[in-house]
Amino acid sequence: MEGNAKKEFVHSVFENIAPKYDIMNDIISFRRHKAWRKFTMKKMNIKTAETAIDICCGTCDWTISMAEESKAGKIVGLDFSQNMLDVGRRKVESSKLDNQIELVHGDAMDLPFDDNSFDYATIGLALRNVPDLRQVLSEMRRVVKPGGQVYCLELSKPTWQPFKSIYYFYFNRILPLIGKLVAKSYEQYKWLPESLITFPDHKELAKIFEEVGLNEVKAYPLTGGIAALHIGTKGKSN
Repeated sequence: MEGNAKKEFVHSVFENIAPKYDIMNDIISFRRHKAWRKFTMKKMNIKTAETAIDICCGTCDWTISMAEESKAGKIVGLDFSQNMLDVGRRKVESSKLDNQIELVHGDAMDLPFDDNSFDYATIGLALRNVPDLRQVLSEMRRVVKPGGQVYCLELSKPTWQPFKSIYYFYFNRILPLIGKLVAKSYEQYKWLPESLITFPDHKELAKIFEEVGLNEVKAYPLTGGIAALHIGTKGKSN
């Protein structure tokens, strides 16, 4: 599935699963996604008043975490699913950070922001869903300031046995059934394992970071390789 067909299908998936998205994230990640984000936030070490854009922000957990760390800096959460943003907006309002956080209904492939606008650009558990990951990473690089950083936290491919076999059995066979029971969305959660098949592993994704012009690229496999954090820096002369 490519291009517009993928974009339309993914949009329908997230519009449908928005109310159950947070619960399903716990299930997909063995409840590790919060620990992964905590690890990522430590690496970011956001300073007071620094700014960020959270691409494909979903229900805004990461967006809110960055706003709490920045304290005063503008944090933008962007997603193409209005239903996901609606769930996220309620969280933002409950957090009392709505004066600091701006939520934008927009396209990760064509960010509606000027070059060199943010200190950070982030994308969490979403890069494998976009029509063209190089285009999205290029856009993220474009909107960060020289010296700014691009962070991607994403599911990846386990590399060691027997965990690899156990994980793939869970991901391919069990997860869609849980999706049917919890989120009433068998076809949507059947698609999620399929989205990982063609997605690059952590070494390949690090090379793509470099190909789009990011420097000092680092990759951190997490939880036996079922996820990975990638960090790239925009050159100060760019």
